[in-house]
Amino acid sequence: MAVGAGCVPLLPCSFLPNLTFLTQFFWKMEKETGSEDLEILPNGLAFISSGLKYPGIKSFDPNMPGKILLMDLNEEDPTVLELEIIGSKFDLSSFNPHGISTFTDEDNAIYLLVVNHPDAKSTVELFKFQEEEKSLLHLKTIRHNLLPNLNDIVAVGPEHFYATNDHYFVDPYLRSWEMYLGLAWSYVVYYSPSEVRVVAGGFDFANGISISPDGKYIYIAELLAHKIHVYEKHANWTLTLLKSLDFNTLVDNISVDPETGDLWVGCHPNGMKIFFYNSENPPASEVLQIQNILTEEPKVTQVYAENGTVLQGSTVASVYKGKLLIGTVFHKALYCEL
Repeated sequence: MAVGAGCVPLLPCSFLPNLTFLTQFFWKMEKETGSEDLEILPNGLAFISSGLKYPGIKSFDPNMPGKILLMDLNEEDPTVLELEIIGSKFDLSSFNPHGISTFTDEDNAIYLLVVNHPDAKSTVELFKFQEEEKSLLHLKTIRHNLLPNLNDIVAVGPEHFYATNDHYFVDPYLRSWEMYLGLAWSYVVYYSPSEVRVVAGGFDFANGISISPDGKYIYIAELLAHKIHVYEKHANWTLTLLKSLDFNTLVDNISVDPETGDLWVGCHPNGMKIFFYNSENPPASEVLQIQNILTEEPKVTQVYAENGTVLQGSTVASVYKGKLLIGTVFHKALYCEL
């Protein structure tokens, strides 16, 4: 199965006008800072990671630290605010958020796990969401030699997760050759405080990762191979490949609708434009919906496609009550009615 991209917006959408506002006073930034990943809670609160600086990819404001934004999709005209990060040991100046994931425990405490790239390194930052204070309490920084090139993460516990490494090499020179030669050496890791191990490998740029609503299946996007892989998750946290889907577009982050199990995927129809940015010929955006992915005939629908004049470099999309939120690697975000 393969699907491609078009160049016509299919939905009534609008920019989040204050996605680029900062702090509770809503100071308007002059430049876009991106919305590379997002996750919507069942209650309609959306977390958005913004401000990613990634090697080889455009940043309109490379000196500004990253941030986590919050949006309440239950509001008729949602606003976006920056969550205050508290915790004496957390360095805000080097915060560079990438993939994010949430976990809600039995006491309804909400934990946010964030892939971070301080000083071009890779860590996972563990936060506890404090809804009344609109803040994130930093609890822990996780580092490990099997987590050298993190991209995305899916939480399966407060300190338990699967994460993608999008490269094998850490050295920038070797990373460039890894991509140039098409070496499929990137991999996925399972992490817990007591055990860390590689659970899947052989990927040409492992990117987005997500989990089915019942927790039985893990979905992995292989960006440069244009594939989404479906793995069965076992009780011992190992993974077994069940199937792979091919696309005529670069698949980035995967969100899963908790009600239907549908996959919503942010895509790059012309990925080279992400790495070789030209404002006169910007990267396009595309969103795919994948229904019934576990069946022999999944249904793939191109929900949104646009040539970059409106939205540049879509990376993620997620739905809530008939609304679609689309994020980008370095541009703005769109909020759409389905």
